[in-house]
Amino acid sequence: MKTIRNYFFAILAGVSLFTIACENIDSPENKEPANMLESETMKDDSLAPCITDCILSLPYEDVSPEEEAHMTYMREEELLAQEVYEYLYTLWNVPVFNNISKSENTHTLTIKVLLDKYAIDDPAANHQTGVFQNPELQDLYNALTAQGSQSFLEALIVGETIEDVDIFDLDEAMVDVDNEDIELVFSNLNKGSRNHMRAFYGHLSNQGYTYIPQYISQDYYDEIVNSPWEIGNGICMYCAGIRTTEDGRDE
Repeated sequence: MKTIRNYFFAILAGVSLFTIACENIDSPENKEPANMLESETMKDDSLAPCITDCILSLPYEDVSPEEEAHMTYMREEELLAQEVYEYLYTLWNVPVFNNISKSENTHTLTIKVLLDKYAIDDPAANHQTGVFQNPELQDLYNALTAQGSQSFLEALIVGETIEDVDIFDLDEAMVDVDNEDIELVFSNLNKGSRNHMRAFYGHLSNQGYTYIPQYISQDYYDEIVNSPWEIGNGICMYCAGIRTTEDGRDE
């Protein structure tokens, strides 16, 4: 994983120089969401209690060192995504960044519930915006915010890059996860990232730009962006289904 990220930093400057040279790039004004239900990504604060109740209702299972490491890492990685998108929204005032930042806020809070459930130290305790305990994530935040400041197109590329790395890391993490609650959270985060990737893909297509994935494979990327938006049962509905089954009612 670190090898891939180091590769990303090596090519970051080259990507920026290339995209500055692109022609026929539309301005962010008057751009509608690109064939994506971006409002679906917006945070619903009313879901927080049911997400907490759901995660706490699932079995307490022994947490492996690998699972703990993945939860700790993803807590800051999702927070990084949220704060990069918030920053890009202040620069470009385009709804996709605002809407997806709210989704990322829900993601990082959901992981916080897991950390609290298993009494794992929160790396984001006393967090300051843009400051991360993990030096790798700190470098990534610095690089992405710098790139996204260059132009609206670069900001969209940053969005696609964030989802690219999120999906890569979540897929890697899932190999080590067998706890029901952690698996539920990570799979829902992964679905959200795939939807976010589709949203940025739509915007980039409107700009006439083709993103080349830096983390996941090209085939995997093509499969995601050419498949429909995923609308399925979330964490709350998952637990509602368990309760319904346990109560003897219809699923």
